[in-house]
Amino acid sequence: MRAVSDSAELFRHVSAEKSEFYRCIMDVFAAAKRQYRLQLRPDEVLGEARWSGAPPRIDEVNAALTQLTAWGNLESHPDTARVSSLSDFYRARFLYRLSQGGEAVEASLALFVQTLQRRAELQTVALEDIANRLQALQALAGETEADVAKIHETLRDLVRVFEGLAENAQAFMAGVARSIELQQAEAIAVANYKRQLIDYLERFMGDLVRRSDTIASHILALEPSIDALLQLVAAREARDAARGNAADRADAQTFHWNAWHERWTGLHGWFFRTGHEPSQAELLRARARSAIPQLLGAIAALNERRSGRSDRSADFRILAGWFAACENDGEAHRLARAAFALNPARHFALNTDADADLPASTRWADAPPLKIHPRLREYGEATPRGPIPRVRDRAEARARLARELAEESLQVEAARKRLATGQPTRLSDLGELDGHAFGLFLGLLGEALTEQAQPEAAVARQTGDGLLHISLTPLAAESWAEIHTPHGVFAGRDHLITITPTQDVR
Repeated sequence: MRAVSDSAELFRHVSAEKSEFYRCIMDVFAAAKRQYRLQLRPDEVLGEARWSGAPPRIDEVNAALTQLTAWGNLESHPDTARVSSLSDFYRARFLYRLSQGGEAVEASLALFVQTLQRRAELQTVALEDIANRLQALQALAGETEADVAKIHETLRDLVRVFEGLAENAQAFMAGVARSIELQQAEAIAVANYKRQLIDYLERFMGDLVRRSDTIASHILALEPSIDALLQLVAAREARDAARGNAADRADAQTFHWNAWHERWTGLHGWFFRTGHEPSQAELLRARARSAIPQLLGAIAALNERRSGRSDRSADFRILAGWFAACENDGEAHRLARAAFALNPARHFALNTDADADLPASTRWADAPPLKIHPRLREYGEATPRGPIPRVRDRAEARARLARELAEESLQVEAARKRLATGQPTRLSDLGELDGHAFGLFLGLLGEALTEQAQPEAAVARQTGDGLLHISLTPLAAESWAEIHTPHGVFAGRDHLITITPTQDVR
């Protein structure tokens, strides 16, 4: 194994003085590797390389090949195939090919470039492929005699497609904010990009909503038999990889089963809620939706910046025309005060002593003169001199705020006692609710409905603040309930609701 210091030599050609020249040569060997060609001669390298300028001489290519061999990127072997005389035999002729370290460097550089050039994508095709693989797996699970090879192949394809979808979705969620930074772009480019991105996001979200239900139904259909399928696949992999006695083979099978079970759990969590957390598909859909207002915000900022530009000389010419149209000096003075904001501004408090008893509407001409500190004229700022301004007594405002908070707390507590009786109550029997009671009721109803998987399912959960426990049971589909509030009538399907304080729940 090469040492770390020796491995660093493999990257010397990237930062060397003739790095572009070396990279042209290494690109030829990388292409030859992809074409299953074992070795190359210097004249073949010279003819196949894509030089940026005029082709170099053959001796320059030979010198570069020798240097790359010294760094470990290439391996050289004597070329005896073209020997036709004794002098040719003693002349240095070599065949070159990529070394093991050179192959690793080319693979890493190719992956590096691919990662930099990769754009965050939302793959609708991957959703279709996942649905097809799950459907095929469901058909294989229903067969009388299991075809383990096909099941294994289908699961491998499913995992590969799903990993690509998850990786691209993660890249999109991380980089979508950077992709819509268009504050410096032209208006036409912004409009075109906005149209394309919004169409792209709408198409993906529609496909995600449509196919997520299909994928979820396939996953639910596979749940009863998925453990048996994973056991078959794990046994097949353990048979190929296990060594030793029966205990070693059992450990290998358990290891492979745990790996497959973890992958299936990740796929399940992508399309189903886990506890209180939404599914990854829902998070992706929410992130895609949020990209649209972000883009619109960038466009609004661009338009605001463009509309905020002004030509000061044109503004003064227009203002001069308005002055010329004034009938007398009084109108001209009023126009000057309005145009240049020459209005009373005693709230600036340039002189706290002189302005202490003057209202803010006092004209400067009618007020006592101000003494302007020279520092204010020179630097545009001046520290006020004299005594510290009087501290305003805010006791009355604090008392009023405390009374309002206490009154609001009493109203909330009354609403809590009005609803949290601990007894089952029909929504149609609640009658009329005041504003605070109705607000509390809506909050509790919203928390309960977020846990309801189906319209007919009953829900029981604790509120987010941990103070109340709510139980909600739907009644007949044709039932109807109306709740009268100061804001209107809240109506819908009737439910049986039980709201109990947490300390009363046994």
